[in-house]
Amino acid sequence: MTRRLTPAERLASAEKDLLLEDIADQSSWDRFLVEQAVFHYGTRHDEWSANCLRDVLPELAHGFLGAVINSLRVAGLIEHTGRVVPSTLGSTHGHRISVWRMSVKGLVIAEQRRARAQQARPVA
Repeated sequence: MTRRLTPAERLASAEKDLLLEDIADQSSWDRFLVEQAVFHYGTRHDEWSANCLRDVLPELAHGFLGAVINSLRVAGLIEHTGRVVPSTLGSTHGHRISVWRMSVKGLVIAEQRRARAQQARPVA
């Protein structure tokens, strides 16, 4: 059995091609996509909460959002700002949710991905 990659390892290897068999072995392809989206959103916004992400993700992804945020936090890619805001999701009755930002580790991975993407582009 192969070792599962951490969120940091998956995000750091942007040039890696996932084969269909690898995708099938993942616990959830949807969760992987949400993970990528949350990481991408975080690199473009100084601070954000699940409220912001729910507005840009399809409804299917909402069920994965809390788990993805937690996995990115545990991996050290995002960090809590120390602030909370009321949830805008009606079913939560306005309970408080955390405000997040990218960690230094997350920003380093984002920059490495950006540099690899620029190197991969052919020069015209």
